[in-house]
Amino acid sequence: MKSASTLVLCAALVFAAPLAARADDAGDIQATISAQLGAFNAGNGAEAYSYAAPNIQTMFPSPGQFMGMVQSAYDPVYRSESAVFGALKPEGSGFRQEVHLTDRKGKSWIASYTLQRQPDGSMKITGCSLRKGDDVAV
Repeated sequence: MKSASTLVLCAALVFAAPLAARADDAGDIQATISAQLGAFNAGNGAEAYSYAAPNIQTMFPSPGQFMGMVQSAYDPVYRSESAVFGALKPEGSGFRQEVHLTDRKGKSWIASYTLQRQPDGSMKITGCSLRKGDDVAV
C-alpha cells in the first residue's frame, strides 16, 4: 500500500511541475507586456526599450530609434487606452500572447506578441504583429 501511495504522489508531482512553470510564464509574460505598454503611455522610451529582446534591440540600436518605429508602425500599441489579455500559446522556444487593445479613437486591435525567456531569466518581447479587432463598434 505504501508503494501505491508513493506512486500517486510521484505522478502528482510530475504533472504539477509543468503547470507551475506555465503559471509563472503567463504571469511574467503579462507583466512584461503591461510594463511596456505603461512605458509607452508614459513616453518613457528607455524603459519601453528595456522589454525588447536582443533581436529587436539589434534592429533598433537605440531607444529613440525603437520609439520612432513604434510610433509610426504601432500607434495602437504606442498609445493604447485599454489592454485585455487573450490566448497564450507556446510557440517554438517561446510564447505567443494575444492582447486585445483599444486605441485612442476607440477602435479595437489585436496585438500578437512573441516572447522568449532570456538566459538571465527575464521575459523579453521578440516581436509583435497588429491586426484590426473583431468588434463592430465604430
